[in-house]
Amino acid sequence: MEFQDISLIKGYHAHVYFDEVTVEQAKALCEKAGTLFQVTVGRMHHKNVGPHPSWSCQLAFDRTNYADLLSWLALNRKGLTILIHPLTGNDLKDHTDYALWMGEPQALKLDVL
Repeated sequence: MEFQDISLIKGYHAHVYFDEVTVEQAKALCEKAGTLFQVTVGRMHHKNVGPHPSWSCQLAFDRTNYADLLSWLALNRKGLTILIHPLTGNDLKDHTDYALWMGEPQALKLDVL
């Protein structure tokens, strides 16, 4: 079995999914995460962007924030679905083989990767 070295990981993205009903909840969650963990908070996309099947907001962070941020998201997502993936340079594997989900996994549009 071949093992990958974690030095391949240059950072992480957490994509917080939301809809018309949960947009304010997602916005508050992302803003608070940005304040508490100094992560980069992306735009609130009110349309499907890239491979994402739902409206979303991206949180960009590095390995130093991983454990604390994911622990906090697990306790505070209140039903929101979140895709977490590393940035290794292989977008397809990052969004599939290496990805983690909080909540119900969604079918991504992999043909855009």
